[in-house]
Amino acid sequence: MTSLITTDLVVLDADQGTQSSAVIRALAATIAEHGRANSADGLAAAAIAREEKTPTGVPGGIAIPHARTEAVTEPSLAMARLNPPVDFGAKDGPADLVLMIAAPEGAGKDHLKLLSKLARSLVKKAFVASLRAATTEQEVVDLVETALGLRETPEEPTSAAAASTETAADSSAHTGASTAGAAAAPTETASSSTDHPRRVVAVTACPTGIAHTYMAADALAQAGAEMGIDVVTETQGSSGTTPIDQSVIDAADAAVFAVDVDVRDKARFAGKPYVQVPVKAGIDDPQGLITKALAEADAPNGRRLAAAHAADDESSSAGNSRESVGAHLKRVLLTGVSYMIPFVAAGGLLMALGFLLGGFDIPDYAEDIVLGNSLWNLPTEYGDLALGPVGAYLGAVAFQIGNLSMSFLVAALAGYIAYGIADRPGIAPGFTVGAVAVLMGAGFIGGIIGGLLAGYIAHWIGSFAAPRWLRGLMPVVIIPLVASLVSSGLMFMVLGGPISALTKGLDSWLSSMTGTAAVVLGLILGAMMAVDLGGPVNKVAYSFAVAGLAAGSVDNPVPWEIMATVMAAGMVPPLAMALATAVRPRIFSQAEKENGKAAWLLGAAFISEGAIPFAASDPLRVIPASVVGAAVTGGMTMAFSVTSQAPHGGVFVFFAIDSFLLFLLSVVVGTIISAVLVLALKILVRKGGAAGLAEAADRSAPATTAAASTGSTTGSGSAGEAQRAEPESSNADATRV
Repeated sequence: MTSLITTDLVVLDADQGTQSSAVIRALAATIAEHGRANSADGLAAAAIAREEKTPTGVPGGIAIPHARTEAVTEPSLAMARLNPPVDFGAKDGPADLVLMIAAPEGAGKDHLKLLSKLARSLVKKAFVASLRAATTEQEVVDLVETALGLRETPEEPTSAAAASTETAADSSAHTGASTAGAAAAPTETASSSTDHPRRVVAVTACPTGIAHTYMAADALAQAGAEMGIDVVTETQGSSGTTPIDQSVIDAADAAVFAVDVDVRDKARFAGKPYVQVPVKAGIDDPQGLITKALAEADAPNGRRLAAAHAADDESSSAGNSRESVGAHLKRVLLTGVSYMIPFVAAGGLLMALGFLLGGFDIPDYAEDIVLGNSLWNLPTEYGDLALGPVGAYLGAVAFQIGNLSMSFLVAALAGYIAYGIADRPGIAPGFTVGAVAVLMGAGFIGGIIGGLLAGYIAHWIGSFAAPRWLRGLMPVVIIPLVASLVSSGLMFMVLGGPISALTKGLDSWLSSMTGTAAVVLGLILGAMMAVDLGGPVNKVAYSFAVAGLAAGSVDNPVPWEIMATVMAAGMVPPLAMALATAVRPRIFSQAEKENGKAAWLLGAAFISEGAIPFAASDPLRVIPASVVGAAVTGGMTMAFSVTSQAPHGGVFVFFAIDSFLLFLLSVVVGTIISAVLVLALKILVRKGGAAGLAEAADRSAPATTAAASTGSTTGSGSAGEAQRAEPESSNADATRV
């Protein structure tokens, strides 16, 4: 197994800018320069996207940016000891130690275990102090490899207090493989005056499952040891999960869920008092979480986890912090859409391939060809057989597979909306009511309503305090049976007819949209795709297009037109930023110019997030310019009646886009408009030529002086470069997010 860290990946006492994104880009470049990643931009983009979800700064002046991406070719650890420190979002101030973890998408478990072990070491004060005291890059490598167990421990022993703390943390931070007695041993010593030591079980998990997952687990275990509380943790990370034994859970007083993703098999904790927080809170305030969990256990009306589902118990006290209704609905709806999209992606592209091979008559005879022919008995009598008998047969096969995949859309949408509400017991009722919605002609609107209905019914049934002998049957028999019967029965007898009428009316309205009405719809959808670049508004527009894709056909192309509109508009922001940096590179920082190069490919592939680095540093100019260009593109594609049967891919799914040249023309026009606007806005601010921006221009001189004394505000290099790239520093500072 190759080494995770080498001296080439260590930078000591470096000035790498004043923003976390600049530090991440510099470390990503270091990893790529030494052949461990095929794209520094791809790695940096993935790590910055992770940073935007939850800052990776942790107490003690440490930051652990990390990513798991296909851009990484070899699991790697790069470290920078910064001077000056940079803010990574920790409560106690900026970080001077930054350790960037880069893992390939398919990283082996051996490497992932080492990376996880490193993350756990960062909660040990002696290890962190050693990294700060290191005088050479080789010394850092030696310290890391010793912490990972890849070389013998140095002769010098740690202090007795540090050794005691680390031993307690290691013993109590084991996952569910620990027995109840073993886990309780350090607690009984620490709480000798208590006959019955209290126990808390904790689950930690983050989206990548590499760093925060394990640091939170160890922080909770150490805090428990200091408080005399027995804390047993389960890490649901990339290197695998060993569930806590059910007997340990049953004996626990309370549970802590420090997670950014859904807890696996959460029904195991049914009935337990609990608190649920983001994973970073487990690192920042572990003692506070343990205290809150035990307070829930002591309170007569404290929060209890309802049986067999992942949502908050409705009987929780009003004082408890809960997910807002809007945030809850958004989460469950996006859960349904995210699970539905793979069906759309595979099905849509296969259907488009079927049209390409078999001609546009393929829907009329695909089933007959597939059932009545084979490669040894090719068809001869169907349609125009665009590419001959072989093309007709292969086209029919591709179309039929795609058509069957698309037939799951509404059921998958409903099933996973219900899953987002009621966890696994909601899946079967959700899929069933989704199938009923299709049968009733209620479409994706029926799927959404049915999924919500099935999920909440399953959630409600799971909230009942079932006797112990019945608990095992609740999630696999009782809840699916009753929830399916009630939700599907309501869809058949009450809801299906009205929703079907509404769906048909909506389809008729969309199909009738021509001329000005269609252009207005395109303008609105285009603007939505660019206003937050992958955020909630963008996702609403994209979800609307994807959800209706299955209803498209040669006779009813409007859903396909909407899909083409959304995809074309979403390509504009990154392409516009790429064009702007190519036309006037002098007004962009070095980091922005590098991002601009990557944005060509990202935009062409319909990855709107490629424009996020530009919008993050200058939102007041980048976002309005992007919205205008994307809206124009959306209006043009609707006016041209361009269609796309593929939900993603940009120019790379050209075969699924009808009128592809008009599609390209629309994208090019919008890209030029946005690029011109963003350049004009930047130049106006630089010159102070716009009355509305006069105040910012008046402040630019002192701000530039300040930038010259402290270095580039964008982390791009020297003070001279800061003056050339960002003379409008005051405006950038005011709008930076």
